[in-house]
Amino acid sequence: MRKVKPARKLGRTASHRKATLANLSTQLLLHKRIETTEAKAKETRKYVEKIITKAKGGTVHAQRVIFRKIRDKAAVRELFEDIVGKVAERNGGYTRVVKLAPRYGDAAKMAVLELVDYTEAPASAPKKAKQDRSKRVKGSKKEAATVEPEKSEAAASTEDEAAVAEGEK
Repeated sequence: MRKVKPARKLGRTASHRKATLANLSTQLLLHKRIETTEAKAKETRKYVEKIITKAKGGTVHAQRVIFRKIRDKAAVRELFEDIVGKVAERNGGYTRVVKLAPRYGDAAKMAVLELVDYTEAPASAPKKAKQDRSKRVKGSKKEAATVEPEKSEAAASTEDEAAVAEGEK
C-alpha cells in the first residue's frame, strides 16, 4: 500500500532542496513577501514557521541554530529584532499562501507567500467626485455662465491697459 510522503521533493536533490528552502526563507524574512510556485511556497511555509517558532525563544542558542539554516546576518537580525516582536502573541500561522494565476511561460501554479502581520491592506484610492452634467454636455448653460465672467474680466483688464496707454500719450 502506498504511503504519503511527508514533504515535497521539488524535483531536486536533498542538498539543492535544502539550499532552495533556505534561500526562499531568507528572502521572505527580508522582504516579507515573495512570489514563487505553489509547491515551493507550501514547503517554504513549513520551513519558515519552524524557524520563527524557534526564534520566539530569543536565546543565543536559538540564534545559533537558526543561523545554521539561514546563513544571512541581515535576515537573522530582522527576524530577531522585528518579526519576533510582531508575532510574539501568535501560536503559529505566521505565514499565508495566496494563490495566483498560472505563470505565462509554462503554466506553473503560482502563489505569493507572505508574513501575516506585515500585509497592509491596499490603499483605497479616494473616491472622485461625480462630474457635473454641465462639464460633460457641450453648450450647457452653466458652462456658458462661467466662461462669460472670465471674458468680461479679460475685457476689463484690456480696457484698463488701454486707458493707461492713452494716459501715457
